[in-house]
Amino acid sequence: MFALADCNNFFASCERVFRPDLQGKPVIVLSNNDGCAIARSNEAKALGIKMGAPFFKIRDIVRRHNVAVFSGNMALYGDMSQRVRWVLEEFAPGIEVYSIDEAFLDLRGMKNIDFDAYAKRISAQCWKMTSIPVSVGIAPTKTLAKIASKLCKQYPKLRGGCYMYRPQDIEKVLRKFPIEDVWGIGRRTAPKLKARGVNTAYEFTQMPEGVVRMMLGIGGVRTWKELRGIPCLEFEDGFEAKQSICVSRSFSSEIYEVKELQEQIANFASAMASKLRKQQSVTSEMVVFAYTNRFREDVPQIHANTLVPFITPTAEERIIIAQAVSAAKTLFKQGFGYKKAGVIATKIVSEKHVMHSLFEDREAVEREHKITSALDAINAAFGKGTIKLAVQGSGEIKSSSENQSPHYTTRWSDIPLVTVK
Repeated sequence: MFALADCNNFFASCERVFRPDLQGKPVIVLSNNDGCAIARSNEAKALGIKMGAPFFKIRDIVRRHNVAVFSGNMALYGDMSQRVRWVLEEFAPGIEVYSIDEAFLDLRGMKNIDFDAYAKRISAQCWKMTSIPVSVGIAPTKTLAKIASKLCKQYPKLRGGCYMYRPQDIEKVLRKFPIEDVWGIGRRTAPKLKARGVNTAYEFTQMPEGVVRMMLGIGGVRTWKELRGIPCLEFEDGFEAKQSICVSRSFSSEIYEVKELQEQIANFASAMASKLRKQQSVTSEMVVFAYTNRFREDVPQIHANTLVPFITPTAEERIIIAQAVSAAKTLFKQGFGYKKAGVIATKIVSEKHVMHSLFEDREAVEREHKITSALDAINAAFGKGTIKLAVQGSGEIKSSSENQSPHYTTRWSDIPLVTVK
């Protein structure tokens, strides 16, 4: 058996952990620069606020219904995600992190267990330890487990846990489950299937395997088999390193000075390098880019990018920032207002598999590694951004986040104060 633990309306739920007065009230979380809604509580959904809705289009609804609005706080959400994972690790020998708010649990080999009660117990423990509502679906395959977890959100009487294993129950659910909501069926695939009269997951399972293979390839066949109760998706125990890492941001206002653009890109490069080290990886290539505002037809436009190769794959702070800042200077053209920029690490490999050059200065390499380790240790002990390179300036990324909540769990100055009377 496999379990899928899915945090309900995760970003909004994280905000409610430290704002219990918002329980039962509409809450939305906005994207970068407070652009659009990326998370909504059930109450906000009931008001008709759609995922991705631009904030300026829903201001009237927000004002009329007193909707609580938050700017995205990824530091808080990432920390709360880790806390949920710590709870989940107590219930299974293996855990596969699928996203910031979802994780699969490997329950194979666990016998003589009431899995329905077990699913509810996992959900209850997550709520008790983190105050995050979690839907837990258990089924013979990962795809069916994902469907089971969605049932928990639709039917509160399941109390956060659903065990779906009997063929007749699975068929009953699949007959009503929209084909576009099946994990593994993409936006382009669903219309093709609907054109053939396949509107539900059950109708998909009744298609001949050969037709599925012809239309959707081997990936589609795996999904088809998973829905029929045949496990086909491998379980990746632990954390799977990313093959590319992008750190980018749209700015709250255009940047017209090269120094300011370099400062922003230096901060992006620092964040990217940190993510590489966190997953114990290094990069062989880095793409640095900067764009003007494509929505403004009254100003000149430019979309510039450059590829930065590294002779020896690296994740060292000073090396990556220095190359990114140099690339930013090359990209910059006077007279253009840059609205978005970023860096992308590609050709990522494990730090254990680095091929060193015969001509590199090994002492210099060791020196850089010690400097980076010292920076990481200081920032880990005293808070992110405590020490940084001068080229990073204030270390603040230029963006609008007027409604951001405090960093309750990751910044000493933001620890909640409790007054006892």
